[in-house]
Amino acid sequence: MIERIAFELGPWNWWVLGLLLLAAEVILPGVFLVWIALAALLTGVLSLLLWDTALWVWEVQLVTFSLLALVSVVIGRRFVVSSSESDEPLLNRRGESLVGRTAVLEQPIAEGRGRVRLDDTTWLVEGPDLPAGARVRIVASSGRQLTVEQA
Repeated sequence: MIERIAFELGPWNWWVLGLLLLAAEVILPGVFLVWIALAALLTGVLSLLLWDTALWVWEVQLVTFSLLALVSVVIGRRFVVSSSESDEPLLNRRGESLVGRTAVLEQPIAEGRGRVRLDDTTWLVEGPDLPAGARVRIVASSGRQLTVEQA
């Protein structure tokens, strides 16, 4: 049955596959199937142009589709990754967003370690020994620990 449908559709098989993949992209989010659908549609365009030639056998069609899918996924991935930059790149990297701020030591830095309160959070800090109440500037962040210097 599928063989008969494929034979009757001729070069339009690739167009049907491309449209089905685009429909699947709408249902399954992820911006991946759209690139494979594009490859199927491009193979459909080539099929319309080359359908009556002896060169355009099903093996060549599959190789063409595979190569176009690979190229479109690679190019599409670069396009999606480059266009997904945020206007707030430090949004989920809170420690890094604190670099450059000044604060007052809540606990003294003794033997290179102390604590500082910024907003609603107490942070571990490392730096030169300083008494509680000293002003410090945050110069680096490493996980939940900040590196400070005297301000």
